[in-house]
Amino acid sequence: MAGLTPEEIAEQAKAAAQAAADAAERAQALADQAVLLADGAGAAAAATTGIDPFVFRLAIFVLAIFVGYFVVWAVTPALHTPLMSVTNAISSVIVVGALLAIGAGAAASASGVATGLGFFALILASVNIFGGFLVTQRMLAMYKKKQ
Repeated sequence: MAGLTPEEIAEQAKAAAQAAADAAERAQALADQAVLLADGAGAAAAATTGIDPFVFRLAIFVLAIFVGYFVVWAVTPALHTPLMSVTNAISSVIVVGALLAIGAGAAASASGVATGLGFFALILASVNIFGGFLVTQRMLAMYKKKQ
């Protein structure tokens, strides 16, 4: 930049700023397209293939179960304690959601289906938390020195 006048430097800065603004606009357009594709991916796949959206989501759920099973069984024993701690944290979030479902079900429907499902989720998540704490304590006891 030695030997350039202030006007030339200002002109180069303006050109760089304009190029950055153009790049930002292109990036925003691509991001908007990605959002549209992500939002409509399930519906578009179902619409183009004729698959019922429920079946499409059920297939994703079943695949997630298989992936989760193989991921959990591939964890080394040294990582089981941190994994259980994370599971306990996730289950505590499920407990909050179950309590909200119970409250919303009690307020909105007279049939009690939402309340019953929320209570069932609350029981399962509570058992998961309690069992997780037991397993975590047992795993940590393995690392303590014997007296």
